[in-house]
Amino acid sequence: MRPEIEAKLALNPSLVTSVLTGFLRDEVTKVGFQKAVFGLSGGIDSALTAFLAAEALGRDRVHAVLMPYRTSHPKSLEDALKVVEALGIPHTVIDITAPVDAYFEQVNRVLGCEASALRRGNRMARERMVTLYDLSAAMNALVLGTSNKTELLLGYGTQFGDMASALNPIGDLYKCQVRQLAAYLGVPKSILEKAPSADLWADQTDEKELGFTYDDADEILYQWVDLRMSPDEIVGRGYPERLVRAIVDRVRRNQYKRRMPIIAKLSGRTIGLDFRYLRDWGT
Repeated sequence: MRPEIEAKLALNPSLVTSVLTGFLRDEVTKVGFQKAVFGLSGGIDSALTAFLAAEALGRDRVHAVLMPYRTSHPKSLEDALKVVEALGIPHTVIDITAPVDAYFEQVNRVLGCEASALRRGNRMARERMVTLYDLSAAMNALVLGTSNKTELLLGYGTQFGDMASALNPIGDLYKCQVRQLAAYLGVPKSILEKAPSADLWADQTDEKELGFTYDDADEILYQWVDLRMSPDEIVGRGYPERLVRAIVDRVRRNQYKRRMPIIAKLSGRTIGLDFRYLRDWGT
């Protein structure tokens, strides 16, 4: 990453922690909840969410849910448990293998073909979110999201799967900023140093699947999104045109994942278009 961009993306970790923990306390309690529940994968994003939630709400008011699948790397569960131990927070382990495999056993017979890795991965991500929302109702706890800004912009996630949540404390942090804040808050070293992976199939890594590094993505996205530079201007600064176009095209192609469902307008007050009162407008 170029030094001038790295400097601009450098956080004041104390200030950011204060803002994000305040956000969590305010947003959870003002809609009538006292607790939060979230998926803990053993990756850096969910680990950071865990540390922020425990600081914001108290260790007894957050619940981590670990949801391995039969192909998940054992290290993922091991690292997730390190977070649980470090924070002293309650947790539940729910193996999602049986429901996911039961679904594909039936649908493969209907379609007459085996599911692709992408379909299986999407089903696993949605199975995890279904589990979280059921536990949300059982525990009267709000579901926290764990997707960072880089992932959300790139659409690198499953719609209504890992991209779903009621609140997301880290959705405005680029991946490099997630690393900074996680290190500041004391996320275990084994999590900080491992290659990012959704762990949806063997040997899967985020950067291998994307075709570029998170640092490259952060650098280009920051200039395009935050500084509002055009793709041509970014290329003019010496970045490979193919890389810039790939990132910009991916963001545009996945815009639908970042929106609520679009409603066809028939009336004078359409939800999401004209009827847009804040949920906390008061009485």
